This record gives sequence, structure tokens and C-alpha cells, in this order.
Amino acid sequence: MKAVVYRTYGGPEVLEYTDVADPKLGPDSVLVRVRAASVNPVDWKIQAGYLDAALDAVFPVIPGWDVSGVVEKTGPAVTEFAVGDEVIGYVREDMVGRGTFAEYVAAPVRTLGHKPSNLSFEQAAGLPLTGLTAYQCLVKHLSVRPGETVLVHAATGGVGTQAVQIARALGARVIGTASERNHDFLRYLGAEPVTYGEGLEERVRELAPGGVDAVLDLIGGEALELSPGLLAPGGHLASIADGAVLRLGGHYVFVRPDAQDLAVLAELAEKGQLSVEVAAVFPLEKAADAQRLNMDGHTRGKVVVTVP
Repeated sequence: MKAVVYRTYGGPEVLEYTDVADPKLGPDSVLVRVRAASVNPVDWKIQAGYLDAALDAVFPVIPGWDVSGVVEKTGPAVTEFAVGDEVIGYVREDMVGRGTFAEYVAAPVRTLGHKPSNLSFEQAAGLPLTGLTAYQCLVKHLSVRPGETVLVHAATGGVGTQAVQIARALGARVIGTASERNHDFLRYLGAEPVTYGEGLEERVRELAPGGVDAVLDLIGGEALELSPGLLAPGGHLASIADGAVLRLGGHYVFVRPDAQDLAVLAELAEKGQLSVEVAAVFPLEKAADAQRLNMDGHTRGKVVVTVP
């Protein structure tokens, strides 16, 4: 099959479009014919070697954890899916090697869910990692309830846009930090925008004088450091970007694959409460260009690669 691989750690320049062996199908896995995969910052951070202390890499590595596609074959122990099912997945295993930037991926059933029927394959490929991250932060770590106020730092990024929509679906009021050029987009998503940077604390206090019930930090640094002072009594803090959150009494969250959570996300999407904005689409052989665009950090929405 065709795939994108890297044989050594490095930047986009180490990516190679080539032929590799078809993946072997284990008893608890599903062979997915990949239609689209999205780029996430974790992909190029792993590729650069930043996570080498935590994840073994089996070279050549096929990058990518997000996928949307069609079930081609099921393992003998699989009852959850059938040939022809359209699926989405956050296909993270305990090592890196067989990723989703390929014509096929053998995905454990614990990493998969049924694709929302109203999303294109390109949109659906951008949902799993960002959607799961936002959902698990808001529901399992911040315990957001209807009527509460949630502050989302970096609210127009991949995780941020999902967090705003999920928090709104949970019945929360959402304040989101973003540059002024993205304020109208945040309003469209249902959030009240504030400009990040100097004076942020005062701007948030103008909207929530008594403090917010939860802060979801997606950027770290100064925004995280001022967050405890923005919480109402009994409020909760979580970050996916900065381990310093532990020192501040909050939760440091690393998303995990969860089939039940994917089912919740798919239901929200089909109800029209959760959408995915696609910033750009590249063919698989141009994955290095897709990665460069994601690394630039200024796109609004997901960068996606497609497989013909």
C-alpha cells in the first residue's frame, strides 16, 4: 500500500511517500480503508523526537492518529463493526509505527466509532483527537454542569472550537480567548470572545465578576498562570498544554482513545451541536506541506490529508 513514512526523527523534510507492506489484522482490530486523516501538533512533535522518552518508535514510522474511512475487514473477535461501515478513529497505540497516513490502517476497536452521517470524510477526520480531548477535559476533569461559566484559552484552535461547542451542548456559558480577527467566529460558535494578552484578567472579570466555574487551558504559560485567580470558589482548572497546572492545583490531561466518548461526539454532530471546520485539504503525497501548515499555528480549523 501507499503510505507516508519517516525513517528517522526530524521535521517535514524527513517525510517520504512510498510503498509499505499492508498492515496485519489482529483479532480485536478492524482494517480501515482510509479516506482522510488530519494533522495534529502531536504528530510532528513525535516526529521530532520530543516524545521519545514516553513512546517507542518502530521505524519506519507511519504518522497520524486521526482517521475517517470505511471498514474493509474485521478481526475474528470483532462484533462492533461490519464491512462497509463508515468509521472515525483516534488510533493511538502504546507505540508509534502504524499510523493513519496510509491507504489502510489496522485499528483496535477501542479506538473507533461510527462516523457521523452528516459530516464529510474530511470533516470527520478532524473530529476524534480534538473532540475527545475537549470532551474528556470538560466532562471527566472539569465536571461542567448546565448553567456554569467556562473559560477556554485559545478557543479558536482545533481543540478550542470543539470545547466551545461541547460546553455549549452541556448547557454552559462559554467565554473564549482569541485574537480580535476571530471574535466573530467565536460568537458564531456561541462563545463570548475576549482578546488574549495584557489585561486579559480584567476583561474576563468584566464578563464574570464573580469568577468562572471552570478554565480549560489550551496554551499554557501566562494564560495558565493567571487562571486560578479567575476561578469562582470551588472552580476547576485543567490544561492540555502545560504541566505547571499541577502546581496550580489543576488537572493535566492527555487524551485517551474511548469508543463510548466517540459515540457521544458522533451523536452531538448528528444533532447539529458539533461541527468541524476544515482549513485546508492536501493529497496524501503532500503530507509534508500539510504538516508545515499545521506547524505555522495560524490556521483556523483542521488541516486534512485525503487518500484517493
